[in-house]
Formats: sequence, structure tokens, C-alpha cells
Amino acid sequence: MFGIDDILRAVVADLHLVALIMGVVYLLAIVCAIREILNSRTPQGSIAWLLSLLLLPIPTVLLYLIFGWKLFDDYATDRMQNGRANRPLRARDLALIDGETDAKWPVQVQVSELPFLKGNEVELLVNGEATFESIFAGIEAAKEYLLVQFYIFRDDRLGRQLADLLIAKARAGVAVYLLYDDVGSTWTPKRYWRELAEAGVKVSSFNGRHKLLRLFGPTRINYRNHRKIVVADGKHAWVGGLNVGVEYMGEDPKLGAWRDTHVKISGPASLGCALLFNEDWEWATGERLPNRPPADLETFGDKSVLVMGSGPADKLEECAIAFTDLIGRARKRLWIVSPYFVPDTDIRTALFAARLRGVDVRIMLPDNPDHLLVWLASMAHADAMVLHDIAVYRYTAGFLHQKVVLVDDEMATIGSVNFDNRSFAINFEITLWFTDAGTIAGVDDMLSKDFESCRQVGLAEVQSRHRGLYLATQAARLLSPVL
Repeated sequence: MFGIDDILRAVVADLHLVALIMGVVYLLAIVCAIREILNSRTPQGSIAWLLSLLLLPIPTVLLYLIFGWKLFDDYATDRMQNGRANRPLRARDLALIDGETDAKWPVQVQVSELPFLKGNEVELLVNGEATFESIFAGIEAAKEYLLVQFYIFRDDRLGRQLADLLIAKARAGVAVYLLYDDVGSTWTPKRYWRELAEAGVKVSSFNGRHKLLRLFGPTRINYRNHRKIVVADGKHAWVGGLNVGVEYMGEDPKLGAWRDTHVKISGPASLGCALLFNEDWEWATGERLPNRPPADLETFGDKSVLVMGSGPADKLEECAIAFTDLIGRARKRLWIVSPYFVPDTDIRTALFAARLRGVDVRIMLPDNPDHLLVWLASMAHADAMVLHDIAVYRYTAGFLHQKVVLVDDEMATIGSVNFDNRSFAINFEITLWFTDAGTIAGVDDMLSKDFESCRQVGLAEVQSRHRGLYLATQAARLLSPVL
């Protein structure tokens, strides 16, 4: 019988084949090294890559293709052709730009390439039941089109309920578009997508037309679309931290209760969410959706909202820039809630500086892990915060998954962005920015209640970490750039 040993002996015996394989590996290593030199972000990271490519090319080339090779020029081109820069002009024609708020938050506006838009109503949605009740009601009320995008779709009770609603709307003549991430929805069976498509729902994965890139360009494994967006008729939009699965309803026996936050916006800002979906859809499918506001654009309230999309196609790491600026502007309080806390050097420095200014800096994290490696790295960074007199709280009433930031009485953010390098530089994300007193008061009240279900991590706890656990957290911290 011809086994693996025979194959290995045959390969080793043919030195020409070995030489060819090694030559290809070293050629790839040279290409990766040149690219790293030309696109270096930090000298330390680049030196580590270059030394690894030189000394250990065989595993390092594959790792670099997965974690180091950032290539989304095609996405950036699609975005330019869609005319994101023209969107403020369109909004100005509608007389909906909030120029005063734009002038106050210029960095966030420049990063978003969209203005703050007036005329919105905002509704905080706490946890899964309230969120999906609102989303499902919005789907049932839609008359023209639905845009549905999540990182994860499960073929479980919640996923089936969503699918049934979308199928019913598609059969009723509503245009329904569904976009999912290939990595996040890896385990979703093909029959789930097939049933939707056969009923008239237009379905695509984020890498839908990039099959060769998925095969030969492992970057698509690393760079994921983490956005959660639902838009109904260009009038209502839902954005936040929840995906489609029963665990987000608190039904996971291991994680138990699930603490998360979504937000519903009604009004002109929902068009910003639709435009981000359009960008993703065009890149995924090659199809450009009709990019028109409703004929009877409604204003549902008086609140200003900024829609910020970010991702690896940005010229700069713009998400990190926006949040670093936000941290730097805090004067009284800075409350950060995230399930994953793996900040880079710039964010850590900004947090330390805020505390030295006398800002009430609080970081709320889950007490229990869902991803062990990320949790260990997060613990290392959180312990460093405690050592610098920054208050760290661990949520104990279930698993904490919301992504919320509150600065003074000036700004609140809700979206899909975690406080880690993956969200700031690697994933495609969405954040909504709010400056109105009502939304800020609502977020204040919501987080104040959450703090009541937390325990504060004390200095004694940090200093008494078991040496084995300390070693594990510090080792995991070394992987921070890709977690």
C-alpha cells in the first residue's frame, strides 16, 4: 500500500523537487519582505516580520499572507466610485447637515466622510429580546426594501425566525438583500442560504465573488466584515453588537445571560447605514444597488447622528484615529464597555493620559471568557490599566458583549467596534456617534445599572495573580496585533 512514508521518501529522493519548493518559498518570502518594508506601520512589528521571513520562511510566509498582507485596493476603488465624498453634498441639498456638531467633532466627520445628520429619533435596545423584537417588527413593516447584514447567522430558532420573515417579505414583492461574513458564518449550512435564495432573497457572502482570493489570498481569513446592519426602506436602521443566534438571546448553557446593546435610528442617518451596506454589497457581488433616498424622506425626531464605517480599506487606521481623538477630549469621565480589550500602544497611552488629567476612566469587561486566548490577552491589558489607577470592572451577571463608549456629557458611541486592534485596523466595522442629551442620558442610565452588576478589579487581585496565569496572559498579550 502506498502511504505517507512512501510519498515523503519520493519527495526527499527528488532533490530537484525539494529545491523547487524551497525556491518558491524563498521567492514568496522576498516578495512579503519587500511589501512589509513598503507598507510598514511600526519598526518593531516590521523587524519581527523581516527576521522571521529570513530565518523561518516556511511557516512565516503563510502566516504573513494571513495576518500581514493587507490588500483591499479593490474595495477602496468601489467606495470611491460610489462617491462617498459626494454624500455630504447630497445631505446638504436636503438641508439636514448639523454644521455646528460637525465643527465640534471634525476628526470623526473626516474619518466617516459623512456629516452629522439631523432629524433622527434614537431608541436604545437593551439585550436580545428587545433588539430582535424591534428588528422583526421593522422587517414586517417594510414596503420597498430590506438590507440585512450580520457577522454571524445561525440556523437555529432565531435564525429560522429571521429567515421566515425575510422569505415572506421577498414573496410579497419587497426587495431583500442579505450579506454574511464567510468566517463568522462558517458553520451555517448551505441549505439555509439556498432556502432564502430560492424564495427570492438576494444572498451573498462577503467574499462572494472573490473565490480565487479565498483560495490563494488567505488575507480574507483574517480581514472580516464584522458589521451588523439592518435597514428598512431607508427610513429605519438597526446597528449594534448582536448577531443572529440563540446565544445572543441568553440561551447558551455555558455563557448564560447575554448582555448586549443595539440601537434603532429612524430618520436620515439610516441612509448612511444603507450606503455602507451598498459598499459592502458591491464589493462582494459586483452589483451596485440603487443609491437613492426615499421620495418622501421623513424626519422622525430632532437628534443628530453620525454613521462611521471603518475597515482595512481605509487609507489610514481611521477607526483608531477617531477613538484616540475621542479619548483625548475626555475631561470628566470616560466609560468604555467592550467584550474584548486588547488596545495598541496609542490607545493605551491615550487612556493613561486621560487618567492623569483626572478623568474618571472606567473599563467594563466580561468576567468570564468566550474566547480563551483573547480573554487572556485582555486580562494582561486590563491588569496594566489597574496598575495605572484606571478602574476595571468585571460584569458578573452573564456574558458582556456590548460595545459602548460614553465621554463626559458630550458623546456616546454604539456599534460593532471592540476595543482591540482587530476592530480598529483589521475588520470592517460600523459605529454610530450621538451627541444629543437624551441619548447620552439614556446611555448613562444604562451603564450605571450595568456597573451595579460588576465587581471592581483591585490592585491586590492583580498583584496576586498565579504565576502560571500571569505567564499565560503575558504570552497571549504578544499576539495582541492579530487578536
